[in-house]
Amino acid sequence: MGRVFLVELEGTSFYKCRFCHSHLALAGANVLSWSFNCRRGRAYLFSKVVNITVGPQEEKLMITGMHTVEEVFCCCCGQILGWKYVFAHDKNQKYKEGKFVLERWRIEEEVSEEVNFDARPGPIDVNTP
Repeated sequence: MGRVFLVELEGTSFYKCRFCHSHLALAGANVLSWSFNCRRGRAYLFSKVVNITVGPQEEKLMITGMHTVEEVFCCCCGQILGWKYVFAHDKNQKYKEGKFVLERWRIEEEVSEEVNFDARPGPIDVNTP
């Protein structure tokens, strides 16, 4: 196995692996849905994730029908994170193709507070007698 190069996401809010803290996806731009469910609870649908590897394709019967999926693993620690939709057999589910589902209990959100030193007080910020 070769050397692993991790992508560090730039932004104020992103999701990371709960086990090794590798960055996975930006919280706002890449989340398509917060209302997915899996066998172990809640999950999120993402348009793009980084620092992952995928397993072999397999056919799975899910609540929404038959899908061809690949399991998604953290490239740093190897922990399973969710799956990637490769092919949806039902035409109503085609929007999922190429998208990623990460199980909520396997990821955590990182929110960093940025301080803007160039900010100036506005009229509401100034105390008036």
